[in-house]
Amino acid sequence: MSVETVPNQLNIPYLDISDPSFAMQSEELRNAREASWYAKTNYGIAVLRYDEVSKLLKSPKLIQGSAKWPAHNGVHGGLFFDWWTKNLLVLEGEDHHRIRRLLNPAFSPRLIKDLVPRFQALANELIDDFIDKGECEFISDFAEPYATRVLTILLGIDESEWPTIARLASTIGLALGVTFKQDLEKVDAAVAELYAYAEDLIKDRQANPGEDFVSRLVLASRDGDKLSDEELRNALVLLIFGGMDTTRNQLGLAMQSFMRNPGQWDLLAERPELGTKAVEEVMRTNPTVTWVTREAVEDFTYQGLDIAAGTTVHLFTQVSGTDPLAFPNPELDLLGEHPAHYGFGGGVHHCLGHFVARADMSEALPLLASRLGNPHLTGGDEWLPDSGNTGPIRLPIGFAKRG
Repeated sequence: MSVETVPNQLNIPYLDISDPSFAMQSEELRNAREASWYAKTNYGIAVLRYDEVSKLLKSPKLIQGSAKWPAHNGVHGGLFFDWWTKNLLVLEGEDHHRIRRLLNPAFSPRLIKDLVPRFQALANELIDDFIDKGECEFISDFAEPYATRVLTILLGIDESEWPTIARLASTIGLALGVTFKQDLEKVDAAVAELYAYAEDLIKDRQANPGEDFVSRLVLASRDGDKLSDEELRNALVLLIFGGMDTTRNQLGLAMQSFMRNPGQWDLLAERPELGTKAVEEVMRTNPTVTWVTREAVEDFTYQGLDIAAGTTVHLFTQVSGTDPLAFPNPELDLLGEHPAHYGFGGGVHHCLGHFVARADMSEALPLLASRLGNPHLTGGDEWLPDSGNTGPIRLPIGFAKRG
């Protein structure tokens, strides 16, 4: 990190966010946040503090900026590019409102509530497979199969399909990392395979509708308007990619957080009703999506900073979630009362499937805590870069069997 002096005498940090060694949970970022509410970067500005992130996330002067992520990495075409620039995550205006309006009814809280016993049974089944060993590789033994099989349950497809879905979602996830361009060929191949998978699923539900999530999507209409087959396919690919990749990563990050805070893990074991709070605290302090990107649609001034139209504005939700100005005790605390976090984004682009992730993780974490005592690293853990979408690739842990 370097510091520049500007006319108003503030020391403005500079961050190279494309550097593979750039890390969100670092002294560099904490020092930058202490020095200024924003930093300059090689791609626009980064907003570091909670109050400013909160306000700018909801500003009508900013639109979703992630649409330019491929271009920032020198990618201007291909299957991923075409899907990415047409999915709900990056669409704006009426296109975004229309598709979100049509998708909303399928995300029924009642549907999720009815599936909770299956989520619990799945979590216990996976734990049963390794509990007597006193150790596991948490990602492959629990986080990945749990996150992916929850999706198969939601989508109404055979749970045996989960390895295929996990492989494809993981590969597409490489597009959000700093190695995107070198991974482009296999990312595009994964999108093609997932396209075919989603299209077959849509055709089946159009011919044989049921009560599952995909049938609800296929049948969804509002005032005579319906999603096209392409819009359905793009939405399903986004759900499969986002639902598996982020939940798997977030469960791994949750385990990391609780291993750093063993008293909180024991508290969760004693009070499983704190499962919902556990999810919120992990999402606040250690989210897999560490920043969201916006773009200025007009010239404006915010807190003395002139922001020109077209400027890329990165909202560092991970750094802001532990901002001591907003959170006097920023550490993970299941009994604390904190302002809302932005681990699921905010404003019009707030994650549509947030309550699915909240529901499945809030069941998994208390069950894990009640059965795994003193979880600890045993060595050989591997991690995605600590920026963008992050999390463990491998997380070998040991534990003491409870009960």
